[in-house]
Amino acid sequence: MGHPTGNGRTESSDTGQHRAVSGGSWTATDAADGRVTSGTTLVEIRGLAVDYRIGKKKTVSVVKDIDLDLYAGESLALVGESGCGKTTLALAMLRLLPKLGQIREGTIRFRRRGGDMINVLELRPEELRQFRWTESAVVYQGAMNSLNPLMRVGAQFAETVRAHRKDMSAEQIEARASELLELVQLEPARVLRAYPHELSGGMRQRVLIALGLVLDPQLVVLDEPTTALDILTQRAVVDVLRRLQDELHFTMVFVTHDLALAAELADRVATMYGGRIVELGGVEDTFYGPRHPYTIGLIKAVPPVSGEPFAVASVKGSPPAFGELPTGCAFHPRCPFAQDRCSVDEPALEPIDHHHSAACFYADEMSLERKPVVVDV
Repeated sequence: MGHPTGNGRTESSDTGQHRAVSGGSWTATDAADGRVTSGTTLVEIRGLAVDYRIGKKKTVSVVKDIDLDLYAGESLALVGESGCGKTTLALAMLRLLPKLGQIREGTIRFRRRGGDMINVLELRPEELRQFRWTESAVVYQGAMNSLNPLMRVGAQFAETVRAHRKDMSAEQIEARASELLELVQLEPARVLRAYPHELSGGMRQRVLIALGLVLDPQLVVLDEPTTALDILTQRAVVDVLRRLQDELHFTMVFVTHDLALAAELADRVATMYGGRIVELGGVEDTFYGPRHPYTIGLIKAVPPVSGEPFAVASVKGSPPAFGELPTGCAFHPRCPFAQDRCSVDEPALEPIDHHHSAACFYADEMSLERKPVVVDV
């Protein structure tokens, strides 16, 4: 029997995508290009902690206690309010933190083409440069700020490829760029010769996506891929991402505060708060059976677009500043279910069932209950 995923597809129980949600499988690679087989563990993160330097001898913890596996072919959404550590975690996976950021402890292991596992944190500068784009890539938030305004799009494709692949000719680079631009529904003849300012916001965003895929990476990290786009352009970008993943079979991690986007594109959802993952589960488990009060609060703060209308209720208060996290559970000052224990002890991320985990002492008692709106006729 199949099961629905966040992107509207139904996967049978013996597919790699199901194994991705279920917890991984045996190690294998695709015979054609050495790409890791769908469902196999691609990235293994253990005990990851990230600090930011805020003074000469002062640091603040921004991400901590991250244990996370990513599976080949899956799509993982990192959700939460601004300032919860989502982007820091995503960039730490590729060692792309800003200068003030530093990985204090932990390991990030990545399965390269061919099946061997490497520790990303031990890569030398030249090895790290080769790892980026060929094995992993990032699509940053804000397309206009990410593209060089003084270079034509075609030149930016060529510069990226030549920095990592010396064996591709100008004709091969143009052919590859044209292929990817067509996949993201753009006209290569026009776009390759254009400057970024000559393209619309949605076109620039799709150019960035194509640029990230130019060297066929196994892992693509997207930071707020639909931010600042109108609703129709957002729809186009979502359709492009869904089709690209179906055709190119890359693993996708995307940062978003848009729960609708997460519900549509993700196979699994990780809710972050206070620099930790507080809930992790399949997209259906997360949106229909959330077990952490913060996830429940996020869902209840979003009005439904179809079906029975429900009352919208915001999460009271604001996320705490890093360096000023409360003792115990970081969410307890805002949590309507908090007990005395919550202000003292910090709950670990514990499994509720085989596919679903939550960091809450009372996760078994949590359920999503929404009050219907009574409309007077």
